[in-house]
Order: sequence, then C-alpha cells, then structure tokens
Amino acid sequence: MTNLASDNFKKQTQLQEHTQESNFAISGMSCAACAARIEKVLNKKAGVASATVNFAAETAKVRHDDSVSDEQIRAWIAKAGFDAKPLSEKSVVAEHDEHGGLWRLVLLWLLSVPFWVGMLGMMAGSHALMPPIWLQFVLASIVQFGFGWVFYKGATASIRGGLANMDVLVALGTSAIWAYSTYVWQQGEAHVYFEASVMVIAFVSLGKFLEMRTKKHSLNSLTLLLDLIPKHAKIKRDGAWQEVSVDSVQAGDVLLGRTGDSVAVDGVVTFGSGMLDEAHLTGESRVLTKSVGDVVLAGSVISDGSFEYQARATGQDTALADVVSALNEAQGTKANIARLADKVAAVFVPAVVAIALITFAVNFWWLGAFDEALLRAVAVLVIACPCALGLATPAAIMAGMGTAARHGVRFKDAPSLEAAGHVDTMVFDKTGTLTHGKPQISAVHLFADDLAKSANLSNFNETLALTLTASLEQHASHPLAKAFTQAASEQNLALFEVTDVQSVIGKGLSGVIEPFGLIKVGVPEFADLPDFDAYLGNEAFAQPQWRFASLVALSINGKAVAVYALTDTIKPTSERVVSKLKEDGIEVVILSGDHQAVVDDVAGKLGISKALGRLSPRDKAEFISQLQADGRQVAMTGDGVNDAPAMAAAAASFAVGAGSDVARHTASAELVGESITHAYYAQKIARLTLKNIKQNLFFAFIYNAIGIVVAAVGLLNPMIAAAAMAASSISVLSNALRLKRVRLQLD
Repeated sequence: MTNLASDNFKKQTQLQEHTQESNFAISGMSCAACAARIEKVLNKKAGVASATVNFAAETAKVRHDDSVSDEQIRAWIAKAGFDAKPLSEKSVVAEHDEHGGLWRLVLLWLLSVPFWVGMLGMMAGSHALMPPIWLQFVLASIVQFGFGWVFYKGATASIRGGLANMDVLVALGTSAIWAYSTYVWQQGEAHVYFEASVMVIAFVSLGKFLEMRTKKHSLNSLTLLLDLIPKHAKIKRDGAWQEVSVDSVQAGDVLLGRTGDSVAVDGVVTFGSGMLDEAHLTGESRVLTKSVGDVVLAGSVISDGSFEYQARATGQDTALADVVSALNEAQGTKANIARLADKVAAVFVPAVVAIALITFAVNFWWLGAFDEALLRAVAVLVIACPCALGLATPAAIMAGMGTAARHGVRFKDAPSLEAAGHVDTMVFDKTGTLTHGKPQISAVHLFADDLAKSANLSNFNETLALTLTASLEQHASHPLAKAFTQAASEQNLALFEVTDVQSVIGKGLSGVIEPFGLIKVGVPEFADLPDFDAYLGNEAFAQPQWRFASLVALSINGKAVAVYALTDTIKPTSERVVSKLKEDGIEVVILSGDHQAVVDDVAGKLGISKALGRLSPRDKAEFISQLQADGRQVAMTGDGVNDAPAMAAAAASFAVGAGSDVARHTASAELVGESITHAYYAQKIARLTLKNIKQNLFFAFIYNAIGIVVAAVGLLNPMIAAAAMAASSISVLSNALRLKRVRLQLD
C-alpha cells in the first residue's frame, strides 16, 4: 500500500513538472448543465490534462501543458457559448455586471406593473384594470425580446454547444405563451396570456439576480477576507506621517498602527506595543500582545495600543493573501458527491422538455382545450429547476471552505473536505501533535564502565556526549533533535563537523565525526542498544523519567556510550479535543515511534484506549491501511516527516501548522497554529458541510419531482411556477449560508 502511494505521488510530481494551471472567471452559465458542458469541451482538447468548472463560484480551473495558451482556452470556452476572463479580472467584471443587472431588473419590473394591476383587478372580479390588448402586446414584446434576449442568447449558445440548459426551458415556455397570445389576438379573440410570459421572465430574472448577489456577497468568503485589509495606511516618509494607498506600501516602509485599525501588511513591530486579534488566520478569537520584535499579520485588528511596524511582506506576499489564494483554489474544485448532480443535470433539460410535450398532448386530448394544455406544459417547463440541483453541492462547499478557513483550517480541495466529513477514526502522532513537541533533556546515563572503555575513549563525559549528539542532530528537524541543539547552544558548545550523514526516518541519524569515527544517534535499537529494556530494572534507571520518557541513544563505532531521557508536556487542549471527538462517536488512536511506555502514559492521561509505540513510518501507514481495509474512515493528524506516509495512506489527513513542509504538502488540510483544536474543527465542519449538501440535494430532487407533477395536472399556472423556480435556488443558497453562521468552540 505504501509503495503504491509512493508510485502515485511520483507520477503526480512528474505530471506537475510538465503542466501549468490557469484559472478563469466564467460568465453566461445558467445552471449546472452549462458547467458540465464546459468541462466536457475542455477535457476533450489535446494538451488539457484536466478541467473543472464550479457553477456556484463561476470559475474554471484548467491544467494544461505548454502547447496550450490561456487565449486558446478562452477561445474554446467562447465557442461553447460562454465568456472567460482571467480570474484576476473577476471582481471588476462582477461589479459591472451587478450594477447593470440591477438597473435591468428595475426597468423590467416597472414594465410589469400594468400587468400586476390588471391581475389584481381580475382577482377582485374586474377586467377593467387590465391594459388593452395592443398595449399588452407591446409591453410583452419588449420584455420577451428585450429583457428576455439573454435567455435566447443562452439557449442558442447551449444548443450550439451540444446541450440544453435552463435558458432553453425559459425561452421555450415564454415564447410559446407569447406566440399563442399573439396568434389568438390576431384572430380576434380577447383571451390572451401576455401577462404570463412577462411575469415568468420577471420572476426568473429576479431569482437569478438574487442568486448572483448571494453568491458574491454572502456565500463567498474571499470577499470577506479581502475586506480585512484597509484601503489606506499611515506610513512614515521624510520623517512625517502620510496617509497613502495600501497598494503603494513597499517592504521596508514603516507604518503606524493605532487602536481600531487593521494591520495593512505583514511586518515586525519596531516601536510601541498593542493588543491584536488574529482570528481571521488562526481561527482562535484571543487577543495577543505584540511588542518590539514581534510579527504582525495583515488583517489583524488592533484592539488596544499604538505601535510602529516595518513592512516585511505586502500585497500578494502576505499571509492573508496566501489564505485567500488557497481558499480560492480549493473552492474551485469539485467534490465527488457532486458527480451525481452532474449526471442528472446532463439529461435534465431534455427530460423536462419531453415531459412538457407529453403533458401538452395528454391534457389537450383529455380537456380538448389548447390554451389550458399549453399553460400546463409551460408550467412544467418553467417550474423545473436544474439551478437548485447544480447549486446544491458547490454552494455548500464554498460556505464550508470559508467557515473552515475562519476556524484555522485550510482544506486543499473539495474531495479533501468530503473525505474529512466521513471520518470515524482519528489517528494522532504523539510528539508535536498531542504534546508540545518541545522536549527537554531530563536525564542522561553514560555507559562509562564498560561500553565507553571498549570504544577506546578517554575522558568521556556528559559534555562530550552532548556535543557529539548535537553535532549530528543539527542535521535533523525532529523536536527531539531540537532539544539537543538547544541544550548545546545554551552551553555554548562548539559542534563538530559531520560527514556522510545518513537519515533513517523514524529511527535516527548516522555520520562520521573525526577523530571518533562512525556516530549514531536515535532510538536505542538503532544506536546499538537493542536490549535497553533490560536496563530498566537497574538502580541507575529507577527514576520515573526513564520509564515515561522518550529515549535517545548515542553510539560510537557500534558501541552505545550514552542514553538520554527526554520529557515533553501534553498540550492543554489535547484532553478536551479527544473528549469532544469521542462525544461525536469518533475513535481516537495514537501511533508513535516513541517508547511504548511513554505512549501508554500519554494515552492514559488523555483517555485513549488504543495507542501503539515503536512504530516506523511504514508501520504507521500499514496500520492505517489495515483500518481502512476493515471499513474504517481514517484521518491522520501529524506534524513531522515520519508522519507523511501515514498521512498519504489515510482517507483524510491534517498537518499541524508548525510541522514540517513534507507533512503540510502531504496533508489534505493544514491546521493553522500548533493546537490540535483545529483537527476537531476540521472534521466537525466537514460533517456539517456534507449534511448540508445532502439536505440541498434532497430538497432539489423533491422540489423538481413534486413541482413537475403539480404543474402537469394544472395546479400551478406559469407565473406561480416561475416564482417557485426562483425561490428554489434561493432556498438552496440560504441553506448553504447556514454554514457561515457556524461558530465552534471546545467549551
């Protein structure tokens, strides 16, 4: 299993070396079928490795080789009937579209007022308030071919591209009503239905506008994050404070931060102090004291104090910009659960058109009334809503990703969030994950009487042992290694030069130090001390720290000369996190490379019943693979290089923010900060998101199933059907927005 994961990783790496990724803002999509069409077109093109289109986010992510340019991709999308622009232009385009859309909507509803007045009069039993038929025809024609032109344009483009979308349903339905009403008017009949075509277009347009507003302002967390950055900042130039645009701030500039301000760029405090809230990055709403030498992050709110800080990173180089970029990329991906909706959307519109034709034929045969049969068929066309189906998954994913980011969890993509939502077993590494990962040397024992002598060493003492150990450990990044290098630094020890350094992940290091020879540092069995447990009965090892400590041995030329006991403390949040996970029905397991007694001690204090020690990285990965083979859905949380194979084997994996680059690269989500509280948040938010998706899909399927039947038997006229269709999309978005209100806390 581990070899397979390694092979897949190598293939992905090789593929990435020859591909690049382009992101576009897509306009003109009216339902999930449009997104599916663009994906289908792009994925068929030579040079395109993969293409994913997010209907809710209105974005496309295309991975392609060097033979394909962004202009070529935009041309392919345009040929499919849609418009694509670089994602960087999206905000400008959206502002323009929203402003123009609002005015079009206002004018459309003003033109519909005469029909509203007439319909209210008819409800009161009077036809006198209905405009004359010629005026109805004029107003309806303006609406049909002016404001409704967008539906004709979208329908034509979709059909030309080889699919039928929501625009086809609206264009067909309203055109049929307008054409029939025009025909009977010309035949001298007074019973026309121009108000139906007008109100259908008005309600559908209102629904699409509200949908656009919701997706842009409420659903999308990117806007909220970007709003944290102030537009202007006070900077010191020529000895005086000047207010300038944040965009003009450069690295090295000195800025002023005051109570109530937001930090404009990433920097370091050079004068003064203040209290800052970094919840937008860490997910922890606690105020931190910042003074000279401390780092401040863009978007942090200054709750009290005043200080000067020097800019270190600006614009796209800030930590907040990195969060926005990662979130933007993640929201553009597609969860596996969305595939069902995509399959339905691909055949939805043709199926609805067929049902509408059958509805017309059956009702015309049964009732003998052409106009009533037509109205029922149009109601079927209008009430059917592929939009709700298409929005069900991506809307919840966008909201869930944003909520996770606010809680200090950065999911890499939608499948990662989905996998985390199914987790029933949470595996933790011990050192640096459940514990602080800052062990201290609590005891040392030198084998001076026999082993040291056999190594032909004279004057061997603790100082020399520490110097040798630290000299080798400086080439490692494990928390235990840092304990030795820190201790050597505190004693001002001059470290030796080491050659031929070899690292065995999960075991230790070896290298050559002249004039001593081959040096090994690591777990006892690696450093030539395979039977250390036998020593624990000796008086020299009777103290508790030897039984409940991490052990590191030092050997010279195959002979163990020293062994260290290192103790670490459990993070204060670990016990509460484990308790909350167990309350949610999640089994908690510890897998560690440390001594079994140490692992058992930590497990006992945290109330964890299953804890295994002395495991190599391969052992951890194989254990997780076996759990999953038994039907468990496993998430691995760790922070080190030796956790990476286990993370790769797990269905979901979380990297503690202070961990190694390898762990963060392998993990499906990165936890900001050192607390594992975010691991609890990650699975909880993922579960809530999956639940929300299932609710949305259920509602969308039930709405369409019931709505089509009700319309087919004549219980809904086209106007009510259009209003219901608009409401269905808004209801799905509103349900997804409930995720934005989630506020998780351990207590």
